[in-house]
Amino acid sequence: MPIVEPEVLLDGSHSIERCEEETEKTLATLFNELTWQGVSMEHVILKASMVVSGKENSRQAGVQEVAERTLKVLKRTVPSALPGVVFLSGGQTDENATAHLDAMNRIGGAPWPLTFSYSRALQAVALNTWRGSAANAAAAQAAFHHRAQMNSLAAKGQWKKELEKKAA
Repeated sequence: MPIVEPEVLLDGSHSIERCEEETEKTLATLFNELTWQGVSMEHVILKASMVVSGKENSRQAGVQEVAERTLKVLKRTVPSALPGVVFLSGGQTDENATAHLDAMNRIGGAPWPLTFSYSRALQAVALNTWRGSAANAAAAQAAFHHRAQMNSLAAKGQWKKELEKKAA
């Protein structure tokens, strides 16, 4: 199954409005081209960025705004025939990426399953815990397991911030 991965980067000082604009243009272009090339939408997974403010922007959009704007763009541009949309963490903190995914799934109404395809947001805590030492391997595995568990809950709209504190 082909995975298409257009990414609008989090780097920069752009507003969330600008990110929304560029993400919509990017996805519209992508799906127009895929259609023109005769790609079967039933056999494509979209690996997308979320609509977020640039890292250097003084106004960082809240969780609900990110979720709403991301869903709005997806619903405007992504064919409902796709079997699923997976998200890049795009340099967000582990917890923010989880919170954004959870908020989108709580809003609901998407014609496709929304889940994660995080690498940094899954691996960072495990790698920082491990630090190349065999003595830290069990703790690193536990950290990775916790992060995967949190994202699994977020993919079902069942994550709660309090669950993060229990693991800390």
